[in-house]
Amino acid sequence: MIIKTVELETVCGITSKLPENTKPEFAFAGKSNVGKSSLINALMNRKSYARISSQPGKTQTINFYNINEAFYYVDLPGYGYAKVALEVKAKWGKMIENYLHNSPMLRCIFLLIDIRHEPSVNDKTMYDWIVQNGFHPVIIATKLDKIKRSQVPKAVKILRTGLGLGPEELIIPFSAETKQGREEIWDMISEIVNSIDNE
Repeated sequence: MIIKTVELETVCGITSKLPENTKPEFAFAGKSNVGKSSLINALMNRKSYARISSQPGKTQTINFYNINEAFYYVDLPGYGYAKVALEVKAKWGKMIENYLHNSPMLRCIFLLIDIRHEPSVNDKTMYDWIVQNGFHPVIIATKLDKIKRSQVPKAVKILRTGLGLGPEELIIPFSAETKQGREEIWDMISEIVNSIDNE
């Protein structure tokens, strides 16, 4: 996929109204520090357009990136480790839920999980929650370069078992370092955008 233009078009805080977009949206959810900004930057073909932080919980807003004037990447706040008050976490939850329920242009949710670890309680809760909201998330297994190639099949199996996924559910291993997995994600996005254009 050739990325011609990228623009951070809308930033929604807890009290903001969601934008009335008319182009397909692809949302990215994941635990704090799972590599969400790194993945989004790789998919935008930009080095540091989405802010990367070593401090968990940095993304506290829903950020809409307009890509090629054709679709949006939607960066959702990270869940889990963020050192924020429970009250704020609850508000983030409401904000994400509001987005999942009320964005008619949302076409696909990518759920990022660290390939090195078994899915956490937070990961499972998020997965179940997305499914309950009527979506089937595509699992992106991040930090692929941190394990040996020989360990990948076993790590993917642990993720699949931990989330209770069937064999038909997609897991895409991804490395922000080598960009492995990026083409597969791009192909998927292109396919969805093209199918909408042809409706």
